[in-house]
Amino acid sequence: MSADEKFVSAPVMSGVGRERHFVEGPVSTPSGQLVFPIAVAEQAQIGRSRGHVAFGWLLRAFSLGPDRISACRGNPVSNLSAPRAPTRPANLVLLMALGMFINYVDRGNLSTVGPVLQDQLHLSSTELGSLFSAFFVTYVLGMVPGGWLADRYGAKRVLGAGAAIWSAATLLTGLASSFISLLCLRLVLGLGETAAFPSVSKVVASGIERTRIGLANGVIGCAYLVGPAVGTVAGGILLARLGWRAVFLVSGTLSLLWLVPWSRVVVPQSRSPLQTSSAATPTLRDILRQRELWGAALGSFAGSYGYYAMLTWLPTYLVKARGLSIERMTAIAALGFAINAASALIFGWAIDRWLRSGHSPTIAWKIPMGLGSLVGIAATIGFATLPINGCIACLCLFMVLSGCTSVGYFAIPQLLAGPSAAARFVGFSNMCGNVAGIIAPVLTGVMVDASGAYWPAFIFIGLVYLLGVVGWVIILPQVAPIRWPVAPQAETIAVATSG
Repeated sequence: MSADEKFVSAPVMSGVGRERHFVEGPVSTPSGQLVFPIAVAEQAQIGRSRGHVAFGWLLRAFSLGPDRISACRGNPVSNLSAPRAPTRPANLVLLMALGMFINYVDRGNLSTVGPVLQDQLHLSSTELGSLFSAFFVTYVLGMVPGGWLADRYGAKRVLGAGAAIWSAATLLTGLASSFISLLCLRLVLGLGETAAFPSVSKVVASGIERTRIGLANGVIGCAYLVGPAVGTVAGGILLARLGWRAVFLVSGTLSLLWLVPWSRVVVPQSRSPLQTSSAATPTLRDILRQRELWGAALGSFAGSYGYYAMLTWLPTYLVKARGLSIERMTAIAALGFAINAASALIFGWAIDRWLRSGHSPTIAWKIPMGLGSLVGIAATIGFATLPINGCIACLCLFMVLSGCTSVGYFAIPQLLAGPSAAARFVGFSNMCGNVAGIIAPVLTGVMVDASGAYWPAFIFIGLVYLLGVVGWVIILPQVAPIRWPVAPQAETIAVATSG
């Protein structure tokens, strides 16, 4: 039985020097009381000292599962407050999708208002690129700590705190009036948003069936990829009518409202049988030793470089290099992001259907990820060099491939790592991938300033995609759950007996 399958209900015998065993619940006590189970890995810290088991306190605010445990010394059974029923997986995925939609609207607002903001505050292309990149400094540095926090304190709690931080930073950006103030708020925005993907990945790996992970990531991917499309349209309307400040004020205020339904969520425990080693809870060192981690990290870096360069510079490129009006730029950019989102949803559904028919997960995931990187090379080069109609066609092709591969960036690590390590595994691989978010925006700005043209920067994006082929096809050996080493502490936990 794995750590995620062991449940603590109550000690059936008490007293120093006597063994306390644990049973799976819910069970009825002799007095007729119904005792509910609590997952060991998520809810309690279990230690052994001189023949007895000591319970740790449960996480309270934003905790997963039952809220509290009231320990009664001397009583044979602990009294538990009745928990709320777990949130249905479909509702959970939809609410996380809404949160990720908001996440990407907030981070993409600066891109939408970039041309106007640059002119009004007299920013150079390098300064604007630095604002784009500043977000990723704290976003990248906080990714691994964010994964650890989600594993330690619960994904619900950490994601709620992160959402509050990034929403406040978005709102306050509408009041900024200098490059320095904008830079500081972009750093805070990145710090808040660093909680999102590790927390969401932990919830998906723990609470969603393995045969539905592709679709779950497709729905969430569709939401965060459609965020820039809706954000570009809504932001463009607000920009034209009320100015750039209104874009941030409205977006930040609406983002705070998401916390209301999220505070009512109860995350289901370990619906997905991804753990292959009994009671395995890997350390960060165990995770870093995995070849699969580095393949996913390199593949994510390559895809993220192209995506973030497009996300941050696409509106400015279409207006200043291609001569489009704000209205036409808004329509084309929104179309591209909408295609991006629809591709993620369709691919997530299709790959789950493909896997349920008995096909190999390794083939099903590695081939699309490798092909996506190869075709990305041609699409980005054509985007920069062809006439406007060819440019738009290549943009659409790029967005299709980007949407499909985005599902794999998180589904593959979730499948590899399992519930006990998904947050940290995704935190590290996403950190490596988002290093590209620091490099791509500012390097693109530097290339534009140095050459006076955009095409060298986009050709460079195509070349970076070669790293994606190396990561997904060559370094990643297979897509199968990693057999984590069993923690010594877990080996000593007693199993239920009849007494």
